[in-house]
Amino acid sequence: MTAKIGVLVMSYGTPESLDGVEAYYTHIRRGHAPTAEQLKELKDRYEAIVGGVFPLRENTNRQVEALQEALNKAGGDVEYVCYQGLKHAKPFIEDGVEEMVRDGIHHAVGVVLAPHYSVMSVGTYIKRAKEKAEACGITMEFVESYHLHPELVDVLSRRVSAKLDQFEETGAARGDVRVLFSAHSLPERILAMGDPYVDQLLATSEAIAEQTGVTNWQFTWQSAGRTAEPWLGPDILDTMRELAKSEVKYVLSAPIGFVSDHLEVLYDLDIEAQALASELDLRLMRIESLNSDPAYMSVLSDVVRAKAGQLKVNQP
Repeated sequence: MTAKIGVLVMSYGTPESLDGVEAYYTHIRRGHAPTAEQLKELKDRYEAIVGGVFPLRENTNRQVEALQEALNKAGGDVEYVCYQGLKHAKPFIEDGVEEMVRDGIHHAVGVVLAPHYSVMSVGTYIKRAKEKAEACGITMEFVESYHLHPELVDVLSRRVSAKLDQFEETGAARGDVRVLFSAHSLPERILAMGDPYVDQLLATSEAIAEQTGVTNWQFTWQSAGRTAEPWLGPDILDTMRELAKSEVKYVLSAPIGFVSDHLEVLYDLDIEAQALASELDLRLMRIESLNSDPAYMSVLSDVVRAKAGQLKVNQP
């Protein structure tokens, strides 16, 4: 008989419609409702993305479905069942665990749709899932990071190379294109905590640069929160301003900290950064997001299977 292993696929989450933005934002702000001005600004950003569609939710749904398919493609004596668990929207992380319980799942693996670990990002997902799993009697192993998985480095390298080819096709010398690797900024205090986030991001950047032969690159940050404490920088917009002063003309954005098209990619880069690029007379392009690319699903299925191998699963 086939053993069943649950897979809790965790991500940040997004509202399903504009009507849900206030509740979503309130959850992010730990129960404090946004001001009318803050709410309007966030709604305007969603509206700017193809009239307010919510690609993150759609992309995440597809990623969960595609991962389940990839995990079960080879057959075998284990059936993987994927569940979605979101940090700031329904179904919440705890909802995903409860759904496993209803389906009779006793063993599971948790994985976050983010390759790089920080105690303030992936760590918070794992903490919530672990607490709920223990309360429900589910044995759960967790994938903490997969930032140097060879297939991940390969698929990202191919995306960087493809865009550099496009720059060349329009007359730019490959070596003149500044590649900006980026990820979501976090509060600076993670540095004092010995958090691995920065080092893992730099390691991924270096691995891609080595594989693609890119030497003209740097790392920058984006999408910092608006709080009183300092966040990791410089921000990509400030970096672009400095590059323009240095007479750099071509910039390739490679947001390797993100695996899906969502607000931080479709607005912060494709709208906000592109507008600044026009102002500065820079030519800016962005690599395509991984979304549900089969190569990314292969990465996820590989790391999930590795963790599943640590579970002591009894045949039913």
